[in-house]
Amino acid sequence: MTMKAALKFVPIALAGLAAATAAPAQVFLYEPAFQSGPIEASDPLVGVALPGATANEYRAHLLWNLRSGLNVAALQCQFSPYLRTVDNYNGILAHHSQELANAYQALEGYFRRVHGRTGPRRFDDYSTQTYNNFSTLQAQFGFCQVAGRIGKEALGARKGELNQIATARMRELRSSLSPMTEAYSFVRAPIQLTPISLFTDCRQLRGRDRRNCEREQRR
Repeated sequence: MTMKAALKFVPIALAGLAAATAAPAQVFLYEPAFQSGPIEASDPLVGVALPGATANEYRAHLLWNLRSGLNVAALQCQFSPYLRTVDNYNGILAHHSQELANAYQALEGYFRRVHGRTGPRRFDDYSTQTYNNFSTLQAQFGFCQVAGRIGKEALGARKGELNQIATARMRELRSSLSPMTEAYSFVRAPIQLTPISLFTDCRQLRGRDRRNCEREQRR
């Protein structure tokens, strides 16, 4: 796998089908509570294990998992143009290109150092498994909403700060892969209805009005 292939843009044309529909304000009516908080780059929750990795290689691993997750979101979340997962992902690749290239080189170096001649193939396997670990159907809505927000934050971060975004948001991104049911709230309260009569009460009338009313009701 070459670096150019790894840092690939998602064709904007793919988003055209979704762009024809109205964009919802939110994926969820009520925000799901996903586990969040900073994470260590060496935490097993980040992704595929890297035995013997250095601190720098673990940081590259964390960043590469964030990029992979946002790449999967760009492909899977086009049902909601509001999330802008395609545009934001492509923007992140361009804006943070140097930091991503450094992460790629660090990971490539890890697999060559640990696995020798089979390093490139092991790197390909690692990348494939990393993508697959973000693919979801049962939890797609939650994952897409979280990934959309992380993508917007990452695009707004200064160059060289993408790893900080990964440290702060990876736990939440992984947590969003757990299925969440939609939360709706319906309140039932007794409603008092005033009785409605289909007929006029002629007894309340006098004289000719009462006679005309009674004549109408006999018809």
